[in-house]
Amino acid sequence: MANTRTVLDAEEYPDTEVQKNRVLTLEEWQEKWVNHKIAFHQERGHQLLKKHLDTFLKGEKELRVFFPLCGKAVEMKWFADRGHSVVGVEISELGIREFFTEQNLSYSEEQIMEIPGAKVFKSSSGNISLYCCNLFDLPRANIGKFDRIWDRGALVAINPGDRKRYADIMLSLTRTGFQYLLSVFSYDPTKHAGPPFYVPDAEIKTLFGSVCDIHCLEKVDAFEERHKNLSGLPR
Repeated sequence: MANTRTVLDAEEYPDTEVQKNRVLTLEEWQEKWVNHKIAFHQERGHQLLKKHLDTFLKGEKELRVFFPLCGKAVEMKWFADRGHSVVGVEISELGIREFFTEQNLSYSEEQIMEIPGAKVFKSSSGNISLYCCNLFDLPRANIGKFDRIWDRGALVAINPGDRKRYADIMLSLTRTGFQYLLSVFSYDPTKHAGPPFYVPDAEIKTLFGSVCDIHCLEKVDAFEERHKNLSGLPR
């Protein structure tokens, strides 16, 4: 693909440093699941993904699709039902179990020897595998490479100081010709502490621009959705 860059034209806010020292621990994320403070979960799935699904898949079959910080995203079943192989990572075991229960999928679980204390949950059909561990430990499990990554709430949830390490892991998991679909939020970071955190366009280009051609697929101005901005990062 041509090595061009398309500037994302969402409104930029000048004070991008205000959130840089914000830190949420893994325990705090697990507490959100226990206390049902999971407003980030979309019961009907991400509607912008549904709208742009054909563009994302490009008509290709039997793809490997990765869901970072997957939660219990219903989109995982969308891809599995289309014949693709889905792999996700999530720190909350509760969230993973709820996914399989709510989607009426039987599953097995096993320990991950390379990551002490971690587990992988696999659907009986074999095409959904969800790893319960710290995302930054996941490379030790040698999960292979992926054709697609759907990042609907991971980059905006990662502590701002960890974004470079996160992006490096994501790119290390990609195959030649991959598509990376990213959903971010555009808002004034001085008025909301996050998460979800504000990730300016310039930082997206810094994190992914050396490898990806970046194109904005759509912007929506919806207060109840906190001004989501959907961006495609194809290679």
